[in-house]
Amino acid sequence: MWVLLVRKGYQDTDPAPRAAVVTKLKGAAVAEVGGAGRRLWDAADYARPPQGENVLFLVTNFIATAKQAQGTCPESPSVLDATCTEDADCPVGNPVVRGIKTGKCVMFNNTHSTCEIYGWCPVENNTLPRKPLLAEAENFTLFIKNTVHFTKFNFSKCNTLQTNDPTYFKSCTYDPFFNPSCPVFRVRDMVEAAGETFGDLALLGGSIGVRIEWDCDLDHPAAQCQPQYSFSLQDRRYNFRTASYYWDSQRRLFRNLLKLYGIRFDISVHGQAGKFSIIPAAVSFGTGIAFFGAATVVCDLVLLYLDAKADFYWKEKFEEVRMGPLWRDEGAALQRVPCCCVSSVTGFPAVGDSGFGAAQPCCQPQLGLASALSGQVLET
Repeated sequence: MWVLLVRKGYQDTDPAPRAAVVTKLKGAAVAEVGGAGRRLWDAADYARPPQGENVLFLVTNFIATAKQAQGTCPESPSVLDATCTEDADCPVGNPVVRGIKTGKCVMFNNTHSTCEIYGWCPVENNTLPRKPLLAEAENFTLFIKNTVHFTKFNFSKCNTLQTNDPTYFKSCTYDPFFNPSCPVFRVRDMVEAAGETFGDLALLGGSIGVRIEWDCDLDHPAAQCQPQYSFSLQDRRYNFRTASYYWDSQRRLFRNLLKLYGIRFDISVHGQAGKFSIIPAAVSFGTGIAFFGAATVVCDLVLLYLDAKADFYWKEKFEEVRMGPLWRDEGAALQRVPCCCVSSVTGFPAVGDSGFGAAQPCCQPQLGLASALSGQVLET
């Protein structure tokens, strides 16, 4: 009954829905970008990729290196195998992190000498801000539109509320109790639901998993098929580099390098749908009946052979019919005919042995056979 009713064994299921996810970030912030001054960051700047998919990156912090051009310059002393004391420490052509060694050992600053490289100069800035530069990103909103299709039942459902109000999604925010049909999530709420604080995660970046779970009972109205959202921290520290290129008036190539820190959102969709079907219902019901039959046999075996009161149960289950030893005369030899135990439940012998390894049906037929053969029955 537990399998049939609680686990809905009477339903046919589709555990692999087809899913489509569309995301959109909204918000704006102002931050200093290296030597480029103050800069406004909007969705085109802090959202990667801009088209919105099930994997989305939100910029929360960055390190900028402006106006880099290809040429020669000293490598940073923080790079492995970059420090030197003489030119012999810098073999020509050896690659390092940011370029190729030229064979010269030059002064990086007043305290360090490093190998000169050919690469993008000046070398990348490594000074990390103490606080996230895009702290306002905690109030940004993430719109997640998800559609699932269960092909076995030709049933589709979307997580957005079907409304004719064009301003609904611009003003609503998701709440699991008061607004579950508004898939617009505030970034800070998502980070806190994953067990982190926005300030700590925004400084060096991280990854958050967004799980959308569908569990649809198609024996009920389709309006009751609603997704459940959960958030989990997958990783701390996440960053990558990107650059924008431009030409100056002398046709020299420059770039602005950004090392971006931020929060990566990985959105996954799971679920299943179930609907009544006579075949799984019959299978579950038949399996339950068979289980009850097997349970009776197992209980008998335990009580008869393993229980401490097995003798008492044996006496209650079986009825013993005792008769005196029966003998029959076949020529010169007398042969002993055994008695048997008869079950009070079935009426058939529980144990019987002729002494030759063959089970006997019962004592009464043997008694008649002995009388017919010998003409007399001896009872002691």
